[in-house]
Amino acid sequence: MPDDLKRKIPHDRSRVNLSQKYEIEYWCKEFGVSEKKLRNLVKQYGTSAAEIRKHL
Repeated sequence: MPDDLKRKIPHDRSRVNLSQKYEIEYWCKEFGVSEKKLRNLVKQYGTSAAEIRKHL
């Protein structure tokens, strides 16, 4: 099933997905960080949104 390009929120809000631009934009706004910072957080703590929130 192709991605819905009109979608503005992630399918799974418990996991950070860096492969879709709209998801990167969503998580940057959600966490109040830049894309670079988001990528570093995922690299350091994994894709769990709850785990990333603990370290912000």
